[in-house]
Amino acid sequence: MNGLLTSAVAGLTAGGAYGLLGVCAVFTYRLVAVVNFTSAAIGTAGTFVLVVLNEAGIPLFPAVLCGLVAGVIAGVAIGLVMTKWFAESNASTKAAVTVALLVGIVAIGLRLTGGQHPHHFPDLFSGSAMRLAGVELTISSLLTIGLGVAFTILADVLLSRTRMGLHLRALSERPMAAELIGVPVQFLSILVWGITGAVTAFSLMIIAPQRSPDFMSLSLLVVPALAAALIGLFRSFWMTLIGGILIGVVEGMTSVIGGLNQYRGAVPFLIILAVMLWLQRGARWDEAR
Repeated sequence: MNGLLTSAVAGLTAGGAYGLLGVCAVFTYRLVAVVNFTSAAIGTAGTFVLVVLNEAGIPLFPAVLCGLVAGVIAGVAIGLVMTKWFAESNASTKAAVTVALLVGIVAIGLRLTGGQHPHHFPDLFSGSAMRLAGVELTISSLLTIGLGVAFTILADVLLSRTRMGLHLRALSERPMAAELIGVPVQFLSILVWGITGAVTAFSLMIIAPQRSPDFMSLSLLVVPALAAALIGLFRSFWMTLIGGILIGVVEGMTSVIGGLNQYRGAVPFLIILAVMLWLQRGARWDEAR
């Protein structure tokens, strides 16, 4: 029982990162109407800039700043592609484009970083923060959850209580009308992509030391992030954050249950399937009648 609790608490770091990435996915979807499959890959690009610079002897703090800038640049680049060529496309087309971009980014990333060649990911926030029920809570765990809560609050306040939030809602719901009344549509869209690029890069810098040290594995963290966003129905920031934390906790618990450890990576897929089946229950019930 103690081992199960320890593993559940250990999963909080990953869960906080999943929740934060999921909140970024909801943020992007609500503001620019894109289900973004490249979010984790964008953050991974920034993380590997940090790793490469640190391995080359650059001190950690400047390397982190350069990684964050790289995340912003990667996010802005994807945003430019989406706003310049696919602004008027439907949601399915936009999602398909981001899937194609994800494949391209992963292929280039694996090529540039040496494929499965292991890299040393510096632990930005090592050490224990406190004990909970006899189990150590790491600084990374509390930081990722804290960042998720902070970003969720800021997103809620931005959308509901500021003039920029009003413009962003207009951008999401009526982009052509927003542009006609003078809303700087392209600037705001690029701003959204740049912000999410920086946030995802920082969250992956925190969680990277605990994951497989290759570009593809980190990029595919978009799956649990989208599972968390689906729990929030791509609308609720708070439900998304809670869903991401729960996914991380469940993954942690399965790691110590005999026979389930090898299937822990399937947890996000099972959650996506369960949520989709739940959302379809009304239609199935109508058909049955």
